[in-house]
Amino acid sequence: MPMIKTRDGVDLYLKDWGSGRPVLLIHGWPLNADSWEDQALALAQAGHRVIAYDRRGFGRSGQPWTGYDYDTLSDDLAQVIEATGAQDAAIFGFSMGGGEVARYMSRHNGRNVRAAGLIASVVPYMLKDATNPEGTPPEMVEEQMKAPIRADRAAFFTQFAKYFYGAGYVTTRVSEGVLHSFERMAAQGSIKAVLDCIDAFMTTDFRPDLPSFTVPTLIVHGTADQTVPIDLSARAAARGIGNATLLEYEGEPHGLNVTAKDRLSADILAFLAR
Repeated sequence: MPMIKTRDGVDLYLKDWGSGRPVLLIHGWPLNADSWEDQALALAQAGHRVIAYDRRGFGRSGQPWTGYDYDTLSDDLAQVIEATGAQDAAIFGFSMGGGEVARYMSRHNGRNVRAAGLIASVVPYMLKDATNPEGTPPEMVEEQMKAPIRADRAAFFTQFAKYFYGAGYVTTRVSEGVLHSFERMAAQGSIKAVLDCIDAFMTTDFRPDLPSFTVPTLIVHGTADQTVPIDLSARAAARGIGNATLLEYEGEPHGLNVTAKDRLSADILAFLAR
């Protein structure tokens, strides 16, 4: 398998498809690079070099005990960019992956990046506190996510997959196969990475990172996203990023990279063509 090694010795699995201007895709929690496959295929077929990798602790990458904070994760992204020789690149983060994009722009000064994208992203801040009164209460992070995962991870992700794609009790936006694929990807992650990354994406405040977005930035979010509500994330991010384009997908859930896959691919390609 194609691997690169991080500075602290972790093997990261990556896909490197096509040729042309590079586009890096950073996946969401608790998935892996395969979750980007529809957009990766469309981008590569349109003449882009597409690089997608499994975050440490997930998919086919190594499963270290530590390193699930955003400083380390953005350093991993920097290592991928360096190891692949990607220049003048666009970087897109889905959900949790938006945090890597934001922290890379500030911690690594957006080196080698010409454009950025936040897709159904957790940026800028999810947790409720005095400065973010509409955020998620801290006790809910433990009670509704971490405790159920410790009790029965498989059962949690079976239900979470439906929530992720907006599937109801009677009708569903996606096939059973898509739901099973989600469960398979979620099962590949280490339990330590799964739990630690909840803390990372739920408690990290990316508001100080927003001024570091000095490149054109595409923000895409579904108005029916119950996993990462649009007011907390995309709309707030768009207000804080100077050169941002916000596209709201009416009625789409969190997993819009699947439920609106053709539209998303077309919007990304149009953005990159500007």
